[in-house]
Amino acid sequence: MNKRKEPRTLGDAHEIAMDLRPAPNANPSAWLAFRQANARMYETIADVDRGHHHEALYWADFERRKAAEVSAAIQAAKSKTE
Repeated sequence: MNKRKEPRTLGDAHEIAMDLRPAPNANPSAWLAFRQANARMYETIADVDRGHHHEALYWADFERRKAAEVSAAIQAAKSKTE
């Protein structure tokens, strides 16, 4: 997560995620770490920003699904080189 502040709202979390977003051509491992960190951040926000609880849970699930896709792509690329 962003070192300058801890998110207190869903809006803060979105802002931090955009600030930390890797370049489109970044290494898949950077994308995996980004997606996993976002999932944890949104799960935390669901408990902190109760007015956006369900929306934050949606984003946590979205990031977990995206992380699973990146992980599967990494595994597929590894199996092609073995």
